[in-house]
Amino acid sequence: MATTKEKAPKTGGAAKAGKDKAVAGATDAAPKAAEGTPRLQTYYETVVRPRLVQQFGITNPMQVPRITKVVLNVGMGEASKTPKLLDAVVAELAQITGQKPVITRAKKSIANFGLRAGVPVGASVTLRGARMYEFLDRFITIAVPRVRDFRGLANKSFDGRGNYTTGIKEQLIFPEIDYDKVEKIHGMDITVVTNAGRDDLAMALLRELGWPFRGETPVPMA
Repeated sequence: MATTKEKAPKTGGAAKAGKDKAVAGATDAAPKAAEGTPRLQTYYETVVRPRLVQQFGITNPMQVPRITKVVLNVGMGEASKTPKLLDAVVAELAQITGQKPVITRAKKSIANFGLRAGVPVGASVTLRGARMYEFLDRFITIAVPRVRDFRGLANKSFDGRGNYTTGIKEQLIFPEIDYDKVEKIHGMDITVVTNAGRDDLAMALLRELGWPFRGETPVPMA
């Protein structure tokens, strides 16, 4: 009696296509910034640098202050008990910055707070280069004006070495955040690190970039 030899279904092609699709949709740890030079970076190089050189009489081009990095940090004390909140924070930071955040963990154990070393307590992102200028541009021109009863950012939040830190109470000021998908309203700290070494130089740099200091009219970007 003749038997028909059954052929096994070819699943290699479908599996490969599914694998390629999964890889293509994966989150890149260091996504590329938009093509071209950000407009804030161009504005700094063509307008802000010459103004600072003239204002402070700087003769060495290497002494002209510039922003080296921007750090966004979100503290989530209840992250150890509710990991879902931490996942939401990581996703929101990725949407805001376009870069995958890093989960921060406790360095020491504190019995009074029920905290053990190594437990996740928040997330942070460090931006440099083009992504840094893109974020600052959106933060100054779009996000900050959305703050309720906004009267300017504090002008005394420098650390004495030219670095500036400010805090926001709600992540909803960023238009990338979908209000309907927010798990919990939280704030964050934003630190602007410069190579100025002095607060007056750093303040002048931020002012020329259009930073909305309290009691001052921001310098419009030409």
